[in-house]
Amino acid sequence: MRQYPGEREALDDALRLSRAMSYKTALAGLPFGGGKAVILGDPEREKTPELLESFGRAVEALGGRYRVAEDVGIGVGDLEAMARATRWTVGGERGAALGHDPAPWTAYGVLTGMRAAVRHALDRPLSRLRVGVSGVGSVGRALCYLLRAAGVDLVVADVDGARAARAARDFGGRVVDPEAIFREPLDVLAPCAVGGVLDARTVPLLGARVVAGAANEQLATLEDGDRLWRRGVVVAPDFVINAGGVIHGAHLVAGEPDREAVRDRIRAIGPRLESVLRRSAAEGRAPHRVAEEWAVAALAAARARR
Repeated sequence: MRQYPGEREALDDALRLSRAMSYKTALAGLPFGGGKAVILGDPEREKTPELLESFGRAVEALGGRYRVAEDVGIGVGDLEAMARATRWTVGGERGAALGHDPAPWTAYGVLTGMRAAVRHALDRPLSRLRVGVSGVGSVGRALCYLLRAAGVDLVVADVDGARAARAARDFGGRVVDPEAIFREPLDVLAPCAVGGVLDARTVPLLGARVVAGAANEQLATLEDGDRLWRRGVVVAPDFVINAGGVIHGAHLVAGEPDREAVRDRIRAIGPRLESVLRRSAAEGRAPHRVAEEWAVAALAAARARR
C-alpha cells in the first residue's frame, strides 16, 4: 500500500513487481508463480478495516490463484483483517509455526547474499566494511540487527527521520539523509524501501562498490544496471538476494513449518548469487542480465514440463 501519483503508476509498479516475483520463485526453485497487488493510498492515514476486508474479498474472488502476504505498507495486523474476508493469506496467525513476520527471513537471505557479493567484489570480511541501509522498515530494521551482529560500521537512512534515529540508536549506526546515502563512501549499499532508486540521477552519485538490498526492482531500468556494472559496481540482482521472505511463505503454504529446512533453502541464496557473479565476470555482462536470463529459462522449462 503506497501513495501513487495515479492508477497508471500503480499498474506499472504492480507489473514490475509481479515480474520480479516470478523471477524470484523460479530461481529459488519454488513450485509457484509470481504475483503482486497494490493498494493506492497512504497507509498511515487511509488504511481502514473496511478497506482491508474489501481487498480480502477481491483476493477471495480469485479462488486461490493469488495469495496475499505482508509487504510495504501492509503488516501482520493488516493481514489478519484481510483474513476475515479471504482464506488465501500467507503469514499472520497462520504463520505462527515459522514466526508471523517474513521480514527476518528476508533479511537473513539478504545478509547471506551480501556476504557472497562482498567476497566476490571486495575479498574482505563483512565485519571490516561500512554498510548503508536505506529504508529501515520491517526488513531494513531486521537487516540492521543482523549487520550489527556481524560487526559492520552501519549507516542508516529513512524518509521517516524518527524511524532512522531509532534504528541508529538501537544498532549503533549513524543517520544520514535519504538523498545523501547515495553519495556516502560506503562499501555496500542495501536499498530496503521502495524500488526504482538506482536511476539516472543516483547512479552517477553512488559511492558504494556493492549494492545488495531487500527492495524489489531497485534498478529503474536495465540500462541503469549496465551503467553501474561498467563503473565496476557489483549489483546483486534483487530477485536473487531477497527471496528469503517468499521461501518462508512457500513453506507455510506447503505445510512444511520446519525452521531448519527454511534456513537451508535461504542459505542457498549465497551460492546461487556466486554463480551469477562468476558467470557475469566470465561473460562480461552485468549480473542482472545473467540472472534474468536464468530466470526466463527456468520459467520456460517449467512451462514445458506442464
